[in-house]
Amino acid sequence: MTRPYILGETNWKAVRDSNYEIAILPWGATEAHNYHLPYSSDSIEAERISAEAARIAWEQGIKTIVLPNIPYGVNTGQTDIKLNINIYPSTQMALLSDIVENLNRHAIRKLVILNGHGGNDFKPLVREIGAKYRDMFICLCNWFQWRGEEVFFEHQGDHANEMETSLLLYLTPDLVRPVEEAGEGKEKQIKIEAIRQGWCWAERRWTQITDDTGVGNPKAANAQKGEHFFKAVTEAVAKMLIELAKNNVNQLYE
Repeated sequence: MTRPYILGETNWKAVRDSNYEIAILPWGATEAHNYHLPYSSDSIEAERISAEAARIAWEQGIKTIVLPNIPYGVNTGQTDIKLNINIYPSTQMALLSDIVENLNRHAIRKLVILNGHGGNDFKPLVREIGAKYRDMFICLCNWFQWRGEEVFFEHQGDHANEMETSLLLYLTPDLVRPVEEAGEGKEKQIKIEAIRQGWCWAERRWTQITDDTGVGNPKAANAQKGEHFFKAVTEAVAKMLIELAKNNVNQLYE
């Protein structure tokens, strides 16, 4: 059965007669995720979270439409890792600008970028595009920054860690190698104190900070944790979609 809130599954007859309130653009990456997770991990997570959040919102009467996932992200710090597919921020700008132009043309004026990759820095892009399309409301949702992850998992980290491994064990277990084969995801810290403290920034050079491409120990991961976390995150994203749909973007502050 087709899902009417997934653009890639629906058809012109349904689309022609629908007045969508919000478009969701999942945006992932293609990159190594330790020894046990697939290169498509970020895209899988972005797609599945977008789809489930859209389903919840749709069933509450919110006309959402999930656009096809973009599977390439900014991987400039990982260009020496084989088949990590990098696109530059300028490429992202061109893609996002074209997509926004199309949505604006078809009077879909609310866009949520559901970002699944930490290297994708959309804020400068949204600022520039938003200045050109003043009647569009564009917001960025970094689902992996949702506050609550620590309730579900023992070990933190930000790449192929316990959280991501648990999610993939729940969503696509057939694509996950045994956790016993995974590296421990140990992260080497930079020697510059200001960068360690967070008030100074430099891009991480991935092969210098980790031996297995992971950051965060995945060993305690399991599918049950992934299921519970997935449900919590998608409900949170769906709540945001519902609030966005019900509010006039010209009167958002009180």
